[in-house]
Amino acid sequence: MTKIIKTTVWAAAIIILASCGGKKNSKENMALNQDTQNVEIVEVFTLKKEKIAHTLTLSTTLQGYETMNVTSSLQGKIESIKVDVGSQVNKGDILVVMDRNQLNTTRLAFANLKEEMQRMELLYKSGSTTQQNYDQLKLRYDQTEETLDFVERNTFVKAEFSGTVSAKNYENGESFTGMGMPILVLTQINMLKALVNIPETYYPLVKEGKKVSLKSDIYPDKEFTAVIETVYPTIDAGTHTFSVKLKIANPKEILRPGMFARATLEMGEIETLLLPYQAVLKLQGSNERFVYVNDNGIAKRVVVTLGQRFDDRIEIISDEIKEGDMVVTVGQSRLVAGAKLEVVR
Repeated sequence: MTKIIKTTVWAAAIIILASCGGKKNSKENMALNQDTQNVEIVEVFTLKKEKIAHTLTLSTTLQGYETMNVTSSLQGKIESIKVDVGSQVNKGDILVVMDRNQLNTTRLAFANLKEEMQRMELLYKSGSTTQQNYDQLKLRYDQTEETLDFVERNTFVKAEFSGTVSAKNYENGESFTGMGMPILVLTQINMLKALVNIPETYYPLVKEGKKVSLKSDIYPDKEFTAVIETVYPTIDAGTHTFSVKLKIANPKEILRPGMFARATLEMGEIETLLLPYQAVLKLQGSNERFVYVNDNGIAKRVVVTLGQRFDDRIEIISDEIKEGDMVVTVGQSRLVAGAKLEVVR
């Protein structure tokens, strides 16, 4: 009876140990399977710099080379507006005449002071008055002369350049307070300008005086010439771009302010990073572009700026990416930052 009990105890122990070992092996297998399932199988492309003949095409909006908000520093009634929307004017033309009451009063005060000043000069030369009296009157005379010039300029408001009246916000007889909208807007159309933002990579290649080709969708068969007038000296830290001001001759006034245009710059040969176009992903709901880089077996998300496209390859620009980096080109749509990668050839 004792032998039967011992045998039963040993059998139970063996069953328990086997059960525990089975559970342990099962957990290890599950963990192994879990790790295998979390690894994404991808293909990569190793970046290297290539020399390319580079053409940079950038979108922009045309602006009048000069724009003047026609206003007066005098408040009161607008006596007369001499032009209308679309009127062509020359530099120096009178555009607006304000109420002349203040001008007439100032002219009268200056005429009286002028006569008084003439008498004072005779007295001063003859020694019949003091230097102090002379200086005080001379100061009043000079101040009134400056005031008269100011009032005249703001009563008869003139065009500061030749251009076209592009807006009219008041009519004759209306009151002008100097607040809110200008009386008129004058825009130069025979000469235009445009601002374009260029990636900082190209800063050493962009020079003032360089010619630029300009095209508009409105005139698909025409090509216009612009010149780089100003290269702004600083880089925008947020976008890593710099601004360039283009000057566009428009003698026939075919182009108009507000038109959309594309500026094309021939940049010559440069070294840049190219990769297959399909490697670049776009963040839904925005214009942000990004790629995944193999960072020692881990997916690293890197935001990039797109440059020129060459068939199925695209130029990419980013401070976080360099020659020798491995960019995921197959399987990238399944990735999230931090995912484990298994690279296959």
